[in-house]
Amino acid sequence: MSNRAIIALIAAAVAIFLLTQTFYTVNPTVQVLVRQFGAIVGEPKTSPGLYAKLPLIQDVQRIDRRLLDYEAEEFEIIAGDQKRLVVDAYARYRIDAAKTFAQTVPGGEAALRGLLDSLINSEIRGVLSSVPLHAVLTDRREALMGEITRRVNAKTKELGVETVDVRIKRADLPQANSQSVYNRMKTDREREAGQLRAEGDEEKARITATADREVSVLKADAGLKAQVVKGEADAEATKIYAQAFSKDKDFYGFYRRLEAYKQAFGQGGSTMVLSPDTDFFRYFNDPAGPAMPGRKDAAKDAPK
Repeated sequence: MSNRAIIALIAAAVAIFLLTQTFYTVNPTVQVLVRQFGAIVGEPKTSPGLYAKLPLIQDVQRIDRRLLDYEAEEFEIIAGDQKRLVVDAYARYRIDAAKTFAQTVPGGEAALRGLLDSLINSEIRGVLSSVPLHAVLTDRREALMGEITRRVNAKTKELGVETVDVRIKRADLPQANSQSVYNRMKTDREREAGQLRAEGDEEKARITATADREVSVLKADAGLKAQVVKGEADAEATKIYAQAFSKDKDFYGFYRRLEAYKQAFGQGGSTMVLSPDTDFFRYFNDPAGPAMPGRKDAAKDAPK
């Protein structure tokens, strides 16, 4: 390769290098500061496009312009009613003044996050230390978060940062307190359960006693009614028997004698010795069954 070709290649490489050092782009998610020997030159470039700077003398610093999140370190505070509370908070912010931010926070976003952690911790303590614990757990929480956000934003504005929101993600009692509260709640619930069981047993005993008393009353009433009905039935049966006997005494005597035969001969395994001409067998000797003179009516003594 000739010397002229080598020189041309070197010149082309230098030209390309100078072009890369001269032109730079700005995309919609960032804002760009131009620095010359460390000092900021001009205003931040925020509109997307292609820009130029002095090569080798000036360089660019890109700063995010999007809405960013920051998770603060968990810390413990004492509320206005002297109760301890472990708080886990987060913040949402954006860098809206890149030049001011670059001048006041030389460490960039890493240094800003350290400052945010300190500010959030301080302002949450300042606001919540004047209110009782239950205020953080009720609808007053929204107003408290608004006040904390306002305070933090007032201080970050001086750094060129807008704090959009500060929120408490979680607020718990310390572990030792949580166990104590849990044990107390458990004891209270066990006491309430014991009281409810005692009241339930008492109600059960009352209902059982009432039911037993009602059963006894019902049984007594039913027994009385049964006796009345039975007495009325016996009286009616006696009346019917009397009416039947008065209508046909012979038929009634015949019927009663048949009942006596049924009772006497229907019992298996029994032995009875009687004379064939006894009055008990008069219907066997004569279906008309005339009474035998001088004979006792055995039907009256026969089993019924």
